Amino acid sequence: MLTRIPAEKSSASWSAAHVAAAALLSIITCSSAYAGSVSNWSCVGGWRGFNCVEQSGSGGDPYIRLVPEPVDQAEKERFQAHDRKWLARCRPVIEHDHYGVAHYHYSAPGCEFGVGAD
Repeated sequence: MLTRIPAEKSSASWSAAHVAAAALLSIITCSSAYAGSVSNWSCVGGWRGFNCVEQSGSGGDPYIRLVPEPVDQAEKERFQAHDRKWLARCRPVIEHDHYGVAHYHYSAPGCEFGVGAD
């Protein structure tokens, strides 16, 4: 391999790059992680220099809503009765279209939005 840089400078720059990378990794690993967040580090570059960037944000699907569990047995039975009424009125059926995608079909209007059991 032919270079215009003497071997001493090349090895010195590599050792400096290794020291910088080790320092960066120690900072990353020592920093505290926040619960429920996602962080991604990306570094690019060569022996003359490199650049790192971090992207972070909240973890998980923002469209998922957590429904609280029933508090007592009476509330649990009330929820089960509501579900039975909804199933009896709406009668959900899964049908596949010509592409093979499954779709729910209901026998009453408003069931696709979860209403219809009251």
